[in-house]
Amino acid sequence: MPKRMVALPRTSGLMELDIVSYGRRGPGAPAALNIDQIEQVKRTVGRSPEVMVKVSGGAREAGGVRAHLQYLDRHGKLEIETDEGGVLRGRGIAEGLISDWQLDLCRSQYRAKPVGGERDTRAKLVHNIVLSMPAGTPPQKVLRAARGFARENFALQYRYAMVLHTDQAHPHVHLVVKCEHEFEPGKRLYVRKETLRLWREQFATLLREEGVAANATPRQLRGTRKGLKDPIHHRLRDLQSAAAAARAGTVPSRAAPKESSFMRKRLMDILEDLQAGRVVANKVTANLAATRAEVVGGWHETAEKLRRQGLGSLANQVENFVRNMPTPVTDRMHLQERLMAELDGQRRRAQGQGRNGPAR
Repeated sequence: MPKRMVALPRTSGLMELDIVSYGRRGPGAPAALNIDQIEQVKRTVGRSPEVMVKVSGGAREAGGVRAHLQYLDRHGKLEIETDEGGVLRGRGIAEGLISDWQLDLCRSQYRAKPVGGERDTRAKLVHNIVLSMPAGTPPQKVLRAARGFARENFALQYRYAMVLHTDQAHPHVHLVVKCEHEFEPGKRLYVRKETLRLWREQFATLLREEGVAANATPRQLRGTRKGLKDPIHHRLRDLQSAAAAARAGTVPSRAAPKESSFMRKRLMDILEDLQAGRVVANKVTANLAATRAEVVGGWHETAEKLRRQGLGSLANQVENFVRNMPTPVTDRMHLQERLMAELDGQRRRAQGQGRNGPAR
């Protein structure tokens, strides 16, 4: 008998800038915030830790799935939990899962690989999903929340396996999910922006049930900036090495097309501007400014609602939260600030070595 699937409740009405619609009352809009919305406001202005749910790629052939699973369990050293409730450990687990999931029967498994820069149109066999919390969160609670998340979203529909990683400061769970539905041929798991938003809310809810302070709000509502995927000093080091080689005539100043990327080109452009003394002023785009104005207006009107509901202290916290929002900046300005800070750090370290002599 199939297990009953329980839909997790929406945690708030503030997601995706909905706070604005709650602030500006329209026909049929509630005159007051409900309990869930008030709790969401408390978590957001109190800066509760934000959950992270992302899809970090996937594999289009069994070899890619095998390599990823072997990386996740550190070639048999870590435990893998499966959708059947089993806990597996040891070498050869990846091969067993590939066979058990019957990945060799999935569509486009044997379609030819693209060549010569062609776009890969083969369907994915699996999605690689990461569920993460900031440093200091108990890893076992993250694992239990991830276990519930996977069960509610994928059990008896899509095969999956998961591994807890604690080798970094932030505990996180890697979840590998088969893309094809087990019982409905042709039905596949597609992950869209709305899907990720709902998943974040669900994961945060499950963490709170474990006693972990966890929140799930868009960056726009918090006024925070998008983080860079890699530490900026790693990227800067690579760019400076490439520039030094270019000056020596070893390689061209720009990477060959197959080695280049949009981010690499953007960082190189900014680095060249900084080296030439061209500091680009922050010109906030009209869309960015309009979004910030809408968010601020929504927060202020939310504060007014809270006051009318007798929650003056929380309303004050909301207004203080808005006052302390960082100034919105474009991605280019953000990267420029980070590069300038890293260059300044390099300069200070070099000066310190000069005063103290070469390191021994």
